Amino acid sequence: MNDITLVIGGTGKTGRRVVERLEQRGMPVRIAARSTGFDWNDASTWAKALEGVRAIYVTYAPDLALPSAAPAVAALLAQAGHVQRIVLLSGRGEPETAAAEEACKAAGIPWTIVKPSFFAQNFSEGAFADEVRSGVFAFPAGQTAEPFVDLEDVADVVVAALLDEVHIGKTYELTGPRLLTFDDVASELSRALPHPVRYAPVSVDAYASALAQVMPPEEATWLATLFGNLLDGHNASLTGDVAKILGRPPRDFRTYAEQAFGGQLLNVGQG
Repeated sequence: MNDITLVIGGTGKTGRRVVERLEQRGMPVRIAARSTGFDWNDASTWAKALEGVRAIYVTYAPDLALPSAAPAVAALLAQAGHVQRIVLLSGRGEPETAAAEEACKAAGIPWTIVKPSFFAQNFSEGAFADEVRSGVFAFPAGQTAEPFVDLEDVADVVVAALLDEVHIGKTYELTGPRLLTFDDVASELSRALPHPVRYAPVSVDAYASALAQVMPPEEATWLATLFGNLLDGHNASLTGDVAKILGRPPRDFRTYAEQAFGGQLLNVGQG
């Protein structure tokens, strides 16, 4: 009997939280990641991961907005005809993810799509962690407000969608309970940490130049442009989806910061 839940990206920020929750429920889980032999760029690694699988949580690395995502998702799900449930991690307000979302819907498997806003944990486990440690983080967001969402809430929603049929055929936009500018974020981080933190707004071009120091220039330009488009203000609104699904309010950024840092900055986590 197929009863395994496959978590693609099960060592990443959302995936490992989903794995923890499923294991706490005593459910069989399989992690698909490079460390377990799964590779989005090598279809020959997919069949083994899909054996005996009932449900799949799909995260595409490095980002579902990439042009390579839709054909890869479609090809993977074409091998997953026995699967009974798919939950796809997408992104709120990212039109570039639409093709991959449509590939998921067209696979003929009951689906749910989860579209979170900007992750709060990016400041402790992601790209900003080292900069927050230094006291200054730069980003091309201007004074745009964003409804930062806690990954604990995202993981709870994903698990609910994997286990409850009521979520089949639904697309959820997940936000936190309030809008914050990146200056507001710096204030909250300064409150939680033993040192002040400052936000330094930069242009998309300047951010791309900085990223190009640590990645190929084409990738840096693409990523900086994606962030610039994502944080142009079109996501500056709240939804009630977290509360509707979980029956409680979403966690506030202040709660995240207090629990994540506890007076000292944690080590950089996995992506």
